[in-house]
Amino acid sequence: MRTAFLETLCELAGKDERLWLLAGDLGYGTLDRFCERFPKRFINVGVAEQNMTGIAAGLALCNKIVFTYSIANFPTMRCLEQIRNDVCYHNASVKIVAVGGGLAYGAQGYTHHGVEDLAVMRSMPNMTIVAPGDPVEARLATKAIYDCEGPCYLRLGKAKEPIVHSSEPDFQIGKLLVLRDGTDVTLISTGGMLKRTMETADMLGQFGINARVVSMHTLKPVDHEALHSALSNVPILVTIEEHSVHGGLGGVVAESLLSFKQQGVQLYCLGIDRVSIKKTDHPCFISTDSLDPSEITDFVIGIVSR
Repeated sequence: MRTAFLETLCELAGKDERLWLLAGDLGYGTLDRFCERFPKRFINVGVAEQNMTGIAAGLALCNKIVFTYSIANFPTMRCLEQIRNDVCYHNASVKIVAVGGGLAYGAQGYTHHGVEDLAVMRSMPNMTIVAPGDPVEARLATKAIYDCEGPCYLRLGKAKEPIVHSSEPDFQIGKLLVLRDGTDVTLISTGGMLKRTMETADMLGQFGINARVVSMHTLKPVDHEALHSALSNVPILVTIEEHSVHGGLGGVVAESLLSFKQQGVQLYCLGIDRVSIKKTDHPCFISTDSLDPSEITDFVIGIVSR
């Protein structure tokens, strides 16, 4: 995903001199192509994400479009005060890019794991949140947030995510993408879980379970009407995310169901609970540290067969 992002960013920067990129002392090799082509619009601020965000806000208030780039939770959690005060409350055109969302940097430990970011960024005023599912969506998402007014958060995988879409979809911020239809269960994924979700649907098909697959690449704003339509006539709904079970995709969908007073839908939210990796107290929120397609398949079969 990050390769698709950088290629698209360079393409956009070649057409618009307002576009800047700020990085937190990382991305060597990955960011070189931007630095070499646009040296006067690239700043490595060092390991100082608070400063990076403050500089980005200042540039944005001078009519620049600024992308900030760092690993997992560093461009979000480490500088949350600056995001809230300098960027969001000024509705500044700062596009925050986190690479390696979820557990992509697993070997680095929990300091590098981005598993609360979606929940935190959802609470920020004026913030648009996009988590593309594959390199195709990542490229389209980069263009979309560039065109979007105000602050945006783009959550990317680390690298080598496979292409899921066989053709370019009609990608719009706030709109769902239905990759396959089904009548027994709806699987909704966000971010890098899309490939695993498609694999889960294939496995379920071998057991005679017809699964609908939805890529919910935008968590804010939410197109509630489209979400409600995507859930119609399917009794079981499972959200799949590499994020805490609290406040991410599962929370978004649960809130939407409540707003429509949806009746007769069983909602199950698969995600991560870093406090204790086990089934949570609430039966609808299931925690795991792997989210392997075979495990998800077994879980869904258990639900459907009840």
